Amino acid sequence: MCPAMRVVDHLREACQVYLLTMITRMSQLFLRTLRDDPADAEVASHKLLVRAGYIRRTAPGIYSWLPLGLQVLRRIEQIVREEMNAIGGQEISLPALLPKEPYEHTGRWDEYGDLLFRLKDRKGVDCLLGPTHEEMFTLLVKDMFNSYKDLPTILYQIQTKYRDEERPRAGILRGREFVMKDSYSFDMADEGLAEAYAKHRRAYINVFDRLGIDYAICTAISGAMGGSRSEEFLAVSPAGEDTFVMSSDGNYAANAEAVTTTPGQTYPLDGQPAAAPVTTPDCATIDQLVAFAAAQGFTGQSGEPVTAADTLKCVLVAVTDTDEEKTRNLVGILVPGDREIDFKRLEAAFDPRPVEMASEADFAAHPFLVKGYVGPRALVDHDIPVYVDPRVAAGTRWITGGDAPETHLVDMVAGRDFPIADTIEAAEIREGDPAPDGHGTLTLQRGIEIGHIFQLGRKYSTAMDLKILDESGKLAIPTMGSYGIGVSRLVGVIAEQTHDDKGLCWPVSVAPYQVHVVIANKDADAAAAAEQLAIDLSNAGLDVLFDDRPKLSPGVKFKDSELLGMPFVVVVGRSFADGQVELRPRGDEPTMLDVATAPQSIIELVRKGATSSR
Repeated sequence: MCPAMRVVDHLREACQVYLLTMITRMSQLFLRTLRDDPADAEVASHKLLVRAGYIRRTAPGIYSWLPLGLQVLRRIEQIVREEMNAIGGQEISLPALLPKEPYEHTGRWDEYGDLLFRLKDRKGVDCLLGPTHEEMFTLLVKDMFNSYKDLPTILYQIQTKYRDEERPRAGILRGREFVMKDSYSFDMADEGLAEAYAKHRRAYINVFDRLGIDYAICTAISGAMGGSRSEEFLAVSPAGEDTFVMSSDGNYAANAEAVTTTPGQTYPLDGQPAAAPVTTPDCATIDQLVAFAAAQGFTGQSGEPVTAADTLKCVLVAVTDTDEEKTRNLVGILVPGDREIDFKRLEAAFDPRPVEMASEADFAAHPFLVKGYVGPRALVDHDIPVYVDPRVAAGTRWITGGDAPETHLVDMVAGRDFPIADTIEAAEIREGDPAPDGHGTLTLQRGIEIGHIFQLGRKYSTAMDLKILDESGKLAIPTMGSYGIGVSRLVGVIAEQTHDDKGLCWPVSVAPYQVHVVIANKDADAAAAAEQLAIDLSNAGLDVLFDDRPKLSPGVKFKDSELLGMPFVVVVGRSFADGQVELRPRGDEPTMLDVATAPQSIIELVRKGATSSR
């Protein structure tokens, strides 16, 4: 044989070895599947990701990523990266261990409270593990840019974040360590910020569509992030912690904290009956009060017998200022008696100031507060701020607490007998409430936050003293946007939305392997054919998982293939003797393929699945 032919043969052998190493063999894979759910798992994604060997618990809210799970995570990262690059984003990586001072400048060292992981270095200097990086990106731009010609710019990173969740739950859906994509836009003018915001919104839609997620884009509040406009991307799931609403006959969607209540009808103040105290024995609850009012023949605004909606609850809360003194102030919240306080909405209304229900000590310190009979009159007389639900409109008539034991005030008129200048969104939202956009009614759904975009404005650039020379040569403060995606959370979300009763069901776009080849036949020719099929599929550019484990029954292999959830499972079993293999699309009916044409058929199906996710 001539030297040239020897070289060709050596290259062919080397390529064959290379191709074989591209196939992941389950006999060598770092994997252990479990038959039973982990004891601490509550939701399906948590149970299945642990059972299928994608993640392992290290500590509460902290998980290790094993080979299969890491491949899913990396595929999601890549989709996010592609869409961020498409809008002109530039990737960087900032440290997770951060100094205290920048977060003091913005006030978030205190605002984040116990959520921050705080630590000291060997010299006693305060540090933190980054929960989010607005301050650090701002400082980076301040260090590098000084002219309007440098802007606009979009910077992003995909990095691990840390938040000391009090009660981490649901596996990787709410952990203390997680991977997030956070990006930041810097512009000189508000018009530029609006454009960057729109670019990110479109990029997020592309990401979540490519991942095949069922999601809603909801109006949201900015919270501790600050800023003027904010939208939240919520994956629809009964396992979600967030409540959001959608209108039944329109395009309105918002998380519960951001829902605006349709204001109540107003009435003239003149001609209304005078407020009068009424002795109400054993009426410390709304139900008892309504029963008493009905027995007395009292009527509400409509002239019909009194219902809970004609009564007014006065809920006392304590709001703590975030200044150095941490001053604690009592506040009265007035809501219709047929509504409960939604504490998340209440917290959002006072954010970033902490809020809690008034304590027994608060009542003891203020003798004019009669528990069960608190009304707005005593609060106003003692300079305690009063906030009212938007339904409490001018001229509406109510039964309120009378500020004395077993006493209520009837015909208390809003705007006449108590002020209504300060409104608050704190009452619960109900199915069937009018949609704020005027189209239909609200439906309540549960969701998992997967993305959040903010028009921050100049909050952080002002706090960090970021100034750029504008076109006139004067120093100006740039405007910013902040945009986050929960990358590691998306692994759990996709598992939550796509699983069935047998296991995981990954879409082609993120599956660790597109094809799972299973040997279910002890015949040597069948085993060789299965291996050749895996090689052919790998040669075509597909990612292949090859179950070559020699001592396991077909039943065990089939259960593992369902649990692991690859999009296409190819079984080389009994039908091989008839020249066929079985194709089992995950979650769909199996079909038989001829051995000779099977590779091309499978390749076409995988590519079709990959294309449909784009």
